[in-house]
Amino acid sequence: MIYEGHDVAATTVSRPRLLPWSNLDGNPCYLVTDSTGTSHLSRIADNVEAVQLDMADDLLGHAVDLLGDTKATAPQLRFLAARLTESLHDVHRIARSRGARLLESRKDQAPDAAAPQEDPGT
Repeated sequence: MIYEGHDVAATTVSRPRLLPWSNLDGNPCYLVTDSTGTSHLSRIADNVEAVQLDMADDLLGHAVDLLGDTKATAPQLRFLAARLTESLHDVHRIARSRGARLLESRKDQAPDAAAPQEDPGT
């Protein structure tokens, strides 16, 4: 006999979430979890994203300072460019992941709730 579960929460699976890290080969990692997004690994991914965004913010501040320094050397600027590239890659991955989850959450809403509200005065 095959057991069939009827637990709605267990069968409500969202679209795979792009995680903010890659595997050892550089390929993207995905998480398939319930639609609430509150699993332990989801919370770890949220924390990693927050750290990556904070680091990007700090790096931007450093870039402004270094680019304003007329004595900055070519190796310093190349190092900055390399770190900015890494940071932009992380931020881009976060934006893609969050954008996909945003689209998924809009699909779950009623059609009227997903439509933008118009100002009656327009």
